[in-house]
Amino acid sequence: MHGSQERSGAVRSPQDASWQPPEAEVRRVYQPVEVHREDGTWAVGRINAWWHPAGGEPWCRVRTIGRGGVPSWMPFDPERLVLLPLTGI
Repeated sequence: MHGSQERSGAVRSPQDASWQPPEAEVRRVYQPVEVHREDGTWAVGRINAWWHPAGGEPWCRVRTIGRGGVPSWMPFDPERLVLLPLTGI
């Protein structure tokens, strides 16, 4: 079984920044987003990959722009990540 899943098939929460889902299951994308940070501020960023575990909620790899942020995986939460249009409005 891959390190991202328990024997029951449930997704284990990433414990550190080096956690990665199975590469064969990752879909690469370019999706601009606004990220609501823990401190209450907002930042522009992008989702550059999606992962949908079997029977679970989607995860995305997000990188914020401007602070030299490192891309990190997180469960997609529309309260925290606002998808922005790819082209003009």
